[in-house]
Amino acid sequence: MNILVVRFRQMGDAILATALLNTLRHNFPEARIDFVLNESIAPLFSGHPSIDRILTFSDDERHRPLVYLKKVWSIVRHTRYDVIIDMRSTVNTMLFALLSPRTPYRIGVKKGYTALAFNHPVGHCGNSRSMVDYDTQFAQPLSKLRPIQPVHRFTLPITEEEKSAFGTYLQGQGIDLQKPVMLVNVTAKLAAKVWRQDRMVWVLRQFLQSFPHYQLIFNYAPGQEEADARQIYHELGSPAQVFIDVQARSSRQLAAMGHFMTLFFGNEGGARHIMHAMGCPTLAICAPGNSKTVWIPQDDVPAQGISPDDFATGEQLAQMSPGQQYDLITKEEVWRRLRDFTLQIT
Repeated sequence: MNILVVRFRQMGDAILATALLNTLRHNFPEARIDFVLNESIAPLFSGHPSIDRILTFSDDERHRPLVYLKKVWSIVRHTRYDVIIDMRSTVNTMLFALLSPRTPYRIGVKKGYTALAFNHPVGHCGNSRSMVDYDTQFAQPLSKLRPIQPVHRFTLPITEEEKSAFGTYLQGQGIDLQKPVMLVNVTAKLAAKVWRQDRMVWVLRQFLQSFPHYQLIFNYAPGQEEADARQIYHELGSPAQVFIDVQARSSRQLAAMGHFMTLFFGNEGGARHIMHAMGCPTLAICAPGNSKTVWIPQDDVPAQGISPDDFATGEQLAQMSPGQQYDLITKEEVWRRLRDFTLQIT
């Protein structure tokens, strides 16, 4: 059986989607599973045991209609797929199913314009269940073939060699791997997903005082993220516990780093998903509108979230701006939860 899974969008979404890939591999070990995603994030998934072939699209290909159409046509004509799963089901992505009408199982999100594309529609996720639970639902139409056992664990294929190499790098930077290390997402790519910097500084100051044996690494990308991270570092007084220049140069290196992290804390995003996939406990601050129930799945890896809906009802939040919602997340409450979470896992 040939299965095609389409999951464009950001790195975090694709990482969570590996739970679906793992579900498909577990239930159909003999199947060939192809995975379509953005070219920029493809290296992170290279060698994944639940993926036989990665098919990528560059940003240029995705935004040139004729080039995009031709490539989609080539993919579905080169391989006769028995199953096509479109996890986004946009006007663009549903072309995979539309151009492959003989595929028996065309599975996608139920929307007003997708009826012609999919013969097995799946409802929307909503805010009451995790994205991992939702993603694995895309395999349920295949229960007509055999009973489906969902796999809720999302994973990344980092090799022992990659882990060892990054461990050597960490030691060379002065990190003591015999002591606990916390990766801190002090900033984020999108300004709308960054908790107030002054409050982050206050919480980290409390952490450094209460857990002096911990070593901290700030996670950031070049540019504005790095500038913000270094500003926080200087506001903290450039403490010896914080290793500001330790960097992962790629998403795979970040995943390899996760193997050595005791704890992740900070703004929710792709880095949190990577740490979780590598088995690192995480405590994340969720931006307004980003449900922690959806984006922080629960499995055998300890994971908690703090979000505005912890402090106000949906009706109250609807009357607030994103900034006002963020302000509901107080520094005292974040510190309390971080302190308790740290004590819980160590």
